[in-house]
Amino acid sequence: MGNELTVAVLGPGGVGGLLAALLSRAGHRVICLAGEKTADALRTDGIRVRSDRFGDFTAPVEADTLLREPVDVCLIAVKHTTLDAALARVPASALSDGLLVPFLNGVEHPAALRARYRADRVAPAVIRVESTRVAPGVIEHGSPFAEIDLSGTGVPRARLDALAETFNAAGPATRVLEDETAALWAKMSFLAPMALLTTRHGVPLGEVRTRHRDELTALVEETAAISRACGGPADPAQALARYDAFPPQMKSSMQRDAEAGRPLELDAIGGALLRAADHHGVPAPVTARVVSELAAGPGGPE
Repeated sequence: MGNELTVAVLGPGGVGGLLAALLSRAGHRVICLAGEKTADALRTDGIRVRSDRFGDFTAPVEADTLLREPVDVCLIAVKHTTLDAALARVPASALSDGLLVPFLNGVEHPAALRARYRADRVAPAVIRVESTRVAPGVIEHGSPFAEIDLSGTGVPRARLDALAETFNAAGPATRVLEDETAALWAKMSFLAPMALLTTRHGVPLGEVRTRHRDELTALVEETAAISRACGGPADPAQALARYDAFPPQMKSSMQRDAEAGRPLELDAIGGALLRAADHHGVPAPVTARVVSELAAGPGGPE
C-alpha cells in the first residue's frame, strides 16, 4: 500500500493496544480513543509491547477521548460489555468514509454497528491472539501467533485488501475472507466452548481438555451444529485438535475477566449462541446448562 494511514483504535487494551503499537511502528498515524487517564498515559509514554513474536518495543501514539477528525480506519477493540458506552467516542459524522473494523467476540455486533454507521464500511474482523493489557499502555503478547481474518459484506474489496496488506506489513498474518458469516462463526464455534468451560471451571485449557473432556466434546458438537444452521463452518474434530495443540496453561479472555472481577461477555458469547440455537431449532442442552451456571456466578478457586 505504501501510503501512511490514519488509524483510530477504540479500546487500546490487549488486542487494540497491540495493533496500535504495531501499526505505529510500521509508520502509520495512530490515534487511541480511551478515557482521560488512559489517554494521558498513552500520550506521555506511548505503548510498550513485550512479545516473543514481535519483539519488545515502545511505539508513540496520539490519544484522545473522542474521535474529532476523519480517519482511514477505526479499529474497535473494546469488550461487548462496554461497547455501547465506548461508541460514544466515535461519532458517525467524524468517521465519515472510514472503515469500521470491530474485533469483537460473538456474531450479533455487525448488525448493530451497521444500524449506526455506514453499512458498507463495517468490516468485521476476528483475531487469534493471546494478548493482555497489564497496565495502561503496557501490553504482553503471550501467544506465538497473531492472525487476523477480515471480512465485510458490501465493503469494497479493494478497501479490505489494502487494509489486509497494511496489517500483514505491520506484523499480524491477515487474510480477507469472502463470507462474513462463515468468518464470524468459525471464531465463535472455536472460542465459545473454550471460554465457557475455562471460566465455568476456573482452570486453564489443559485441564478442561483432560478433566472435562466429555463436556468439552459435547459443547464443541452443539456449537458446530448451531454454526452449521447459521451458515457457518462445522468441524468439531478440527476444533478439538486445535484445543489439543494449544499450550496447556492457555486461558480465555472471559476467564481472565472472571478472575479480575470484570463483567463477563456471557451474553455476547453464550447468549448469542443460545439465541441462534433457538432461532434455528437446534438443541443445545449442555450450552444452556453451562451458560446458566455461569450466569449464577463463575466457578473456580474459592
